[in-house]
Amino acid sequence: MNPQAIETLNPWRLSVAPMMDWTDRHCRFFHRLLTRHTRLYTEMVTTGALVHGDVQRHLRFNAEEHPVALQLGGSDAADLAAAARLGVQWGYDEINLNCGCPSDRVQRGAFGACLMNEPALVADGVKAMRDVVDVPVTVKHRTGIDKEESYGFVRDFVGQVSEAGCQVFIVHARNAWLQGLSPKENREIPPLRYDLAYQLKRDFPALTIAVNGGIKTNAQIAEHLQHADGVMLGREAYYNPWLLSSWDAEFFGDMHPLPAREAVEEAMVDYMERAFLEDACPWYAIARQMLGLYHGQRGARLWRQVWSDHRLKPLAPRAVWALARQALERGAEVPEGA
Repeated sequence: MNPQAIETLNPWRLSVAPMMDWTDRHCRFFHRLLTRHTRLYTEMVTTGALVHGDVQRHLRFNAEEHPVALQLGGSDAADLAAAARLGVQWGYDEINLNCGCPSDRVQRGAFGACLMNEPALVADGVKAMRDVVDVPVTVKHRTGIDKEESYGFVRDFVGQVSEAGCQVFIVHARNAWLQGLSPKENREIPPLRYDLAYQLKRDFPALTIAVNGGIKTNAQIAEHLQHADGVMLGREAYYNPWLLSSWDAEFFGDMHPLPAREAVEEAMVDYMERAFLEDACPWYAIARQMLGLYHGQRGARLWRQVWSDHRLKPLAPRAVWALARQALERGAEVPEGA
């Protein structure tokens, strides 16, 4: 497929989910080495952290990350507008509002999944952001809250928020339980209900509807794309990142050759050296984000052990890389089943 044809594809066709403590700028730089077209998202950044905190620490990113979206957590329309304006000033391609996180900390701040109970408030926040930015303002949400499992609940939420100008909804196809389940359990225990996301697309054909939750394979992605405009992967993209290396060809028609795993690792070492020179970022803060690179490959466990070894922190990243390569080769020589 030529570049012009790729540009006509839905920008939300494939994306990697915002994940707290995981999808920082180092993780996103790593993912961009694997896929040129997949949309990347920041960790959730609260409006308070931007309005009253260290803006540079929260918003700085690498130019290579585009297209990249900033996910905000908040409910006050004025604060959301101020944070969205900052996001655009820093160069983000999209502002996304979190209406899906069920953690206690988020609930205490009166945002995240509990906002699904207040669609008018979400609509006000969306409108306030759209009034001050010229990039898409999108919403990521659940299919319902607690025992509210009727399709009408999520349909009315999407309908009311779309009237404020939101054209893109990313549906985590599980309910969020605000009490009784941890955030981890909220990603695993409530049943997946993809059919509700599909129904949203049928009822709101002019909107972009992407589906998220429990998706692990390219076959599953392809199936969801028969019913929705886009697919977002979370944990699987983090634990098995090499999966991303197949997406440009399979889902965007881009046959541009991608580097081998070894070349990706070397590019990350170059990045570690650059990050240290630019802001004294230690290599191990970056290495933790690429530990899945050899997932499923022989020698991967020994390779991970090297990059995770706290005793090696005083070494330069290139020296650690040499030890990791030796460990990978040593592990690859071990007979199957040994």
